[in-house]
Amino acid sequence: MARFFKYKSVADLVAENERLGIDLRYAEDLSPLFQSLEIGTRTVGNRWCIHPMEGCDGNADGTPGELTFRRYGRFGGGGAKMIWGEACAVNDRCRANPRQIVLNEHTKPEFAKLVAECRRAHRESIGDDTDLLFGIQLTHSGRYSYPNAIIATHDPLLVGRYGVTADTPLISDDELRRLTDDYVAAAKLAVEVGFDFIDVKQCHRYLLNELLGARNRPGPYGGPFENRTRAARDILLAVKAILPKHVILATRMNGFDSIPFVKGANDDGVPVAWDSPLVNGWGMSDSDPFTPDMSEPIRWVQEMRTLGVELVNVALGNPYAQPHFGRPFEYPPPDGYESPEHPLIGVNRHFECAAAIQRANPGLAVVGTGYSYLQEFLPQTGAANIRDGRISLVGVGRASLSQPDWVKQLQAHGKLDRKRICRTFSYCTAIMRAKDHPLGQFPTGCPPFDKDVYGEIWKDVQNLEIRSLTAVSAKSAE
Repeated sequence: MARFFKYKSVADLVAENERLGIDLRYAEDLSPLFQSLEIGTRTVGNRWCIHPMEGCDGNADGTPGELTFRRYGRFGGGGAKMIWGEACAVNDRCRANPRQIVLNEHTKPEFAKLVAECRRAHRESIGDDTDLLFGIQLTHSGRYSYPNAIIATHDPLLVGRYGVTADTPLISDDELRRLTDDYVAAAKLAVEVGFDFIDVKQCHRYLLNELLGARNRPGPYGGPFENRTRAARDILLAVKAILPKHVILATRMNGFDSIPFVKGANDDGVPVAWDSPLVNGWGMSDSDPFTPDMSEPIRWVQEMRTLGVELVNVALGNPYAQPHFGRPFEYPPPDGYESPEHPLIGVNRHFECAAAIQRANPGLAVVGTGYSYLQEFLPQTGAANIRDGRISLVGVGRASLSQPDWVKQLQAHGKLDRKRICRTFSYCTAIMRAKDHPLGQFPTGCPPFDKDVYGEIWKDVQNLEIRSLTAVSAKSAE
């Protein structure tokens, strides 16, 4: 059970860079992080972005819950000038869990309150909110839909996971065509409640991301690049057509998928058995699932710009199948595996993929990912990546849960509050995976550093695991 993060200074990390042969960069001058940026007709006041992170704390009817309001109030008051709202299902059938938020006519008033409360918190804490951009991520959960999986392609490497079998039917071409209407309806409501940008989600192996790599799907939505991007292209065009000029069209897109990993003999993550050529995958060749091939992601981003996309957030991997790609971690969740690589290699992969997209798209606002693992050195890497033109904005996910006011901390003290720095314990992921709750899903947050709310929730989840292990032991003894 190797532990990696023992660094006390930037010099320690620079030495580790050399040892690992990677290209993480650092800057003592943090001023690039506080520069404004023009995106379309809008201005964002600094280069900090809070990533879309589901709290799994909505109500059964899809409205934001009490903890949803609490999170976005904390985010609004924290100082970041871009808040990338979490995944919001475009219909009830494609929710990822029974507490995922859904934007429709019934839930619209509560979403309007959410936007207003977030902006009010920002004004009270920071002052001017005219340069705050608060967006929403529109999603179809695809094979991870609750309660029934909706798959776009048959992937032999994912059979047996999340209720998907070799006989699970594909979503039809007609259903894919009709989905455009759901995205447009949700986008119209998002504009009405006051969101500043609309993200059409294409990451983490949810439906539109799965279609991007659906090389073995027959018909107009699979096979060649033009077909695999067809559904997203139609949706982006239709959504752009209804957006007023002040609302930005955005997407969070995978730059690289890879293949599933499982827990090996020593608890290390090992890739599942695979054959070449691979029949599915985005951002990788059909003969190498471990090395990003950015040719198609770059091509698609360049095309999306012609469709009106002005903001791109680059993600990696599938959190259900190979979490170390998307979230380099020090401690795996209870149902996960030990990292099969040094986490800094994973961070570097994030930075290289985002930089490739940024270099190929000068002038595009690109948000990078993979920063939370760097802990107190997160600002120095973000500043260096912006300084060097590798990225436009720095996206922070898990570390926003433990310390939502990190931007204010930096401004006031020049460093983060060490007592609240995310140490990538993966408690937030562990809670998200727990389903034995009266509402079908535990709300998730940061138990170590937000104990008042999530400390008792974490105890409940731990008790569930103890009961589950006891039951298994008892059955084995029969």
